[in-house]
Amino acid sequence: MASLNLLHHPSTSISSSSSCCCLFPRSFIPRNNNNNIHVLAPKGNRIKPSLVVKSVAGGSFTDGNIPVPSNPFDPIPALKLNLLTAVSGLNRGLVANEEDLQKADAAAKELEDSGGLVDLTDNLDKLQGRWKLIYSSAFSSRTLGGSRPGPPIGRLSPITLGQVFQRIDILSKDFDNIVELQLGSPWPLPSLEATATLAHKFELIGSSKIKIIFEKTTVKPTGNFSQLPPLDIPRIPDALRPKSNKGSGDFEVTYLDTDTRVTRGDRGELRVFLIS
Repeated sequence: MASLNLLHHPSTSISSSSSCCCLFPRSFIPRNNNNNIHVLAPKGNRIKPSLVVKSVAGGSFTDGNIPVPSNPFDPIPALKLNLLTAVSGLNRGLVANEEDLQKADAAAKELEDSGGLVDLTDNLDKLQGRWKLIYSSAFSSRTLGGSRPGPPIGRLSPITLGQVFQRIDILSKDFDNIVELQLGSPWPLPSLEATATLAHKFELIGSSKIKIIFEKTTVKPTGNFSQLPPLDIPRIPDALRPKSNKGSGDFEVTYLDTDTRVTRGDRGELRVFLIS
């Protein structure tokens, strides 16, 4: 289908090669040397030459360089921005107080309600990739384990939490939690930087619930000690494992699109991820 370009300008040019209907004989239509038709606007009528309308099959309308959303009535982009605004500045939830937790939860519920129920039965590939943790309500407990037992983190703790990622492979069913850590050491020794990878296997139970089963933890020194080999910490046998930590858990994916994922854990933890 031929494109039709209309440029608001005192002198508008239309190519004679385009398909168009004309009410005047060809001899009455003013043309230039390039055989283009000129439509002359009356003097004094100056229209700002900013609007460019292009109509093509499957195309959209644009005003200059400003993109027009395909669905301007879609509330999802605004709700996603509202959620990210609510959790920004909370250091992934480590400095969140009760009011912050409530605001983040309310913003997440609005997005979840608007997005509708998540069904991963035929769309498991949407989980594929490396996701960066933006917020976890569990971190407000100031422990690395969240609502579960875990080492304390904070200003007075020797452990400083860096970035946290989830790496999901739907083919191998690998589900890895990757945590960047900095471990304090007595002066004058430098602090130890490391990346801990908590390896799990996962399975889909129901339409949107994920069950993960812990396998092992691998700690790889980085920074000044990156030349050291990684250390594998195997899974504790079930007979020796505390009742509060069975090595498995589950969570529900409550919102998911190409770049944002919201989950609710089996102990009520709200987590927000962005694709990285």
